[in-house]
Amino acid sequence: MTISVGTKLPDATLQVMGGNGPEAVSLASKLAGRNVVIFALPGAYTSTCTTAHVPSFIRTREKLSAKGVDEVICISVNDAFVMKAWGDATGASAAGITMAADVDASFTKAVGMEFSAPAVGFFDRSKRYALYAVDGVVKVLNVEQPGGGCEISGGEAMLAAI
Repeated sequence: MTISVGTKLPDATLQVMGGNGPEAVSLASKLAGRNVVIFALPGAYTSTCTTAHVPSFIRTREKLSAKGVDEVICISVNDAFVMKAWGDATGASAAGITMAADVDASFTKAVGMEFSAPAVGFFDRSKRYALYAVDGVVKVLNVEQPGGGCEISGGEAMLAAI
């Protein structure tokens, strides 16, 4: 299934770094009764993800909150250790963005957003997109074209769409 506006997001177990190491988090519990922005990207520490995508949500985090967004979650097919380090290095964690690992790409595959690019070592990675969900139902979905930047999936585009 490929997600679209009106789709109820499937539950998934993501990992975040807790005080004692990686912790499993149910996506459904984060979405239930809440307004949540999720942005997903090909990989932590990759160029566009680090220099453009994450910073766009750092810049817009407070304005998204002012529009009623309860949480902003960054999802990447990486592990919780990498996501924590990347969140610390970029300032995303300090800005209040939840850095979540889709360690086995199960969520990414469940929503039809996986891709592989063997030439650069990417297997079952996430396409670049951002969505706004209300009580787990997708209200806004912005998917970038392959090889593009992060114009329509960036924080400013999401802020304008909500």
